[in-house]
Amino acid sequence: MSEIASTPSNPLLVSTAVSLAAFMEVLDTTIANVALSHIAGSIGASAEESTWVLTSYLVANGIVLPLSGWLSSLMGRKNFFMFCIIGFTVSSILCGISNSLPMLIIFRLLQGLAGGGLQPTQQAIIKDSFPPEKLGMAFAITGVTTVLAPILGPTLGGYITDNFSWRWIFFMNVPVGVLAVFLVKFLVQDPPEAQKKQVDSIDYIGLSLITLGLGALQIILDKGQQEDWFDSSFIILFTFIAISSLSLTVFWLLRQKNPIVKVRLFALPSFGMSCLMIFFVGFALYASATLLPMLVQANFGYDSTLSGLVLSPSGIATLLMMPVVGKLVSIIQSRYLISFGMLMTAVGMWATGLVTPQTDYNTFVFVRILQTIGIPFLFVPASTLAFSKISPENSSNASAIVSLMRNLGGSIGIALVTTILAQRQQVQQSNLAQHLTNADPGYLSALSTYTQEMISLGVPTVQASTSAMGQIYKELLHQASILAYRDVYNFVASILVILAIVALFMPSNKPQKKGAPIESH
Repeated sequence: MSEIASTPSNPLLVSTAVSLAAFMEVLDTTIANVALSHIAGSIGASAEESTWVLTSYLVANGIVLPLSGWLSSLMGRKNFFMFCIIGFTVSSILCGISNSLPMLIIFRLLQGLAGGGLQPTQQAIIKDSFPPEKLGMAFAITGVTTVLAPILGPTLGGYITDNFSWRWIFFMNVPVGVLAVFLVKFLVQDPPEAQKKQVDSIDYIGLSLITLGLGALQIILDKGQQEDWFDSSFIILFTFIAISSLSLTVFWLLRQKNPIVKVRLFALPSFGMSCLMIFFVGFALYASATLLPMLVQANFGYDSTLSGLVLSPSGIATLLMMPVVGKLVSIIQSRYLISFGMLMTAVGMWATGLVTPQTDYNTFVFVRILQTIGIPFLFVPASTLAFSKISPENSSNASAIVSLMRNLGGSIGIALVTTILAQRQQVQQSNLAQHLTNADPGYLSALSTYTQEMISLGVPTVQASTSAMGQIYKELLHQASILAYRDVYNFVASILVILAIVALFMPSNKPQKKGAPIESH
């Protein structure tokens, strides 16, 4: 059986085994967001305190991501992957039985540490399971977990929290984790370059700098909006820590003979440019998946389940497109596919920017499909191009960097769009409030209409006038919010159009021929 699992003739068996675990982890990253209010109420925490349930996971996850290549060589890639699955499954049980906020935060921290190695290791295993000429199809498979899980997470999370208990978002990982360990144990075999290597010493300085820098950066991104960014001494302190630590990290790693993160891989144009595009794949994917549920819940009265159902049909469309793009990569140059994907996603963002207070469920589903239909054209070609010059011995390190770039793009994207949204809401409120004067016919007409409605219900005239003004102000906030979302979607669309042009100048790639050597770096 080990012979079957190690040969490229059966890569789908290996892909199924490792993708199950990675899908579980990516799904859990987004599913907890929906359940946060339920968790806070259950364990007696405030809404602000409960956000540490997310932050603790993201900090731990972000630290382990770039280190997963080094940890794979330290333990052997298969051993490390199984260790991560077991750790993630056990910590999920502990999260599910938590009865206090500190307890849940600690176990979420452990869950993030264990889960951080799943995505990059899955990608490295699948990449090495396929021959070079089939890299496009390999990354179409990894794209199913990377792209589909964040889309389905809010839907599943909303359904579970609305109909059962938030604890089941953690308990449901247990059977998946057990099955994944069993499959990986018997189907996956490490090639020689991925087996455990003798390590003479551990780079504690590099390890400490990465931990400090990425940990501080993730806290900034997750807490910045809540703390009012640089008006907060807390954010200023962590910004200083992040900038100084990450700067020293790059300087230190470039001077090491065997660095724990191979930043020299960025010297490959195909890898460096592709990582930039993958960063914006995370930006577009996670920002859009955050904005739309917020929009429909805050302004259209959707509950968690219904807002999740707005997203789920786009997951089906994305799933169907993945294998199509996997085939196209061997026919059309990656840069053209990436540029097309950026434009398609930009069209989806622009279409969502046309939303009005009368927009219905079917329209939201349609624009969400437009938002995500281009994502496979971004992820699959960018990943294929990134790994086109990566040798098997560098697969784990490259996968770690690619996963870090995608997750950083997601974190920065969410932080950026939520900040712009808050600012634009204030601007739009100010703009609309200028019309609430006796010189504005529309305001006077609305005031008269609402006042007469109140009087017809038996409300005294003075109180009716006051209530009418309150109703108008409520409508102002509603419209200002929708206009702010429109501004944000148009902003994201403009960025994607610029990136579509930049993508045309990426390094060209030619389809790999069977048996063609892959460069080492």
